[in-house]
Amino acid sequence: MQRPDFKDINSGAEFNRWYWLKQEMVEICRHANLPTTGRKFVLRDRIMYALDNNGKVAPEPVSKKKTSKFNWAKSELTLNTIITDNISFGQNLRRFMKSQVDRKFSFNTEFMDWAKNNAGKTLKDAVDQWLFLEDRKKSPDYKSTIADNNMYNQYMRDFMNDNPNFPIKEVRKYWLKKRQLPTNDGFIRYDKSDLKL
Repeated sequence: MQRPDFKDINSGAEFNRWYWLKQEMVEICRHANLPTTGRKFVLRDRIMYALDNNGKVAPEPVSKKKTSKFNWAKSELTLNTIITDNISFGQNLRRFMKSQVDRKFSFNTEFMDWAKNNAGKTLKDAVDQWLFLEDRKKSPDYKSTIADNNMYNQYMRDFMNDNPNFPIKEVRKYWLKKRQLPTNDGFIRYDKSDLKL
C-alpha cells in the first residue's frame, strides 16, 4: 500500500496514518492557507483539524503568560541569578554556562526542559544539574532520552538494539521502507517483523 497524495486524503485520521516530513507539512499548510510555523506535531495537528473542519484554522492554544521581564540576552549572569519563566537559551546563557563548566558545554533537551520547569532556582542549581546530567553519561548503561517526535532516532535505536550486527546503512533502508507504510496512530515504531520488509 502506497501513501496517497494529500489531495486524496479526506480526514485527519487518514492523514495521521502516514509519515510526513516536516517540509511536506509546511508546504501543505502553505497551500491550504494555514500557518506554517511550529514544530512537526503542531503542523500535523493543524492539518488534521483543517481536514476535519472544512479547511478551518484551529484555534491556537492559549500559552501560559510569561510574567518575568528579565532580559536573558543582555543581563549580567551570575551563579545567584534566579531562573525565570522566560528563560532564553541564547548566547549570553551559553557563555555563562561555558565559563562555569568547560568549553565542551552544549544545551541539550533534558537540561533545557529542567531549566524551563525550575523557575525560582538559581543558575548555580542549573550548573549542578548540567554536571549531574553529564556525569550520568559515563555510565555504561546510559542512554540519552529521545523526544517523542523523533521517530527516526527511536526507530534506529530500537532496531540496532534488536539487531546489533546490522550495518547502519542497512537499518536506514528499513526505516525508509517502514515510513512508507500506514500506521494506526501516526507513530513509526520498530517491530521484529520489519526484517521481512
